[in-house]
Amino acid sequence: MDKQRAIEISESAIMKNVTYQDTPIYIQHVNEDETARVYPIGNSEQEMNVPLSSLTEHP
Repeated sequence: MDKQRAIEISESAIMKNVTYQDTPIYIQHVNEDETARVYPIGNSEQEMNVPLSSLTEHP
């Protein structure tokens, strides 16, 4: 995923359909090092940093 698009999604009030390894996730924050702080939808306890390149937005 493009860094600018990830930032837009993380700042949006509207939930977008984004996945990490086929799991729907919520983007909390985009980091300067081309990673994002995310967690699976419904499991905010499982936060992780993942490469932006591993995130996929679905229409």
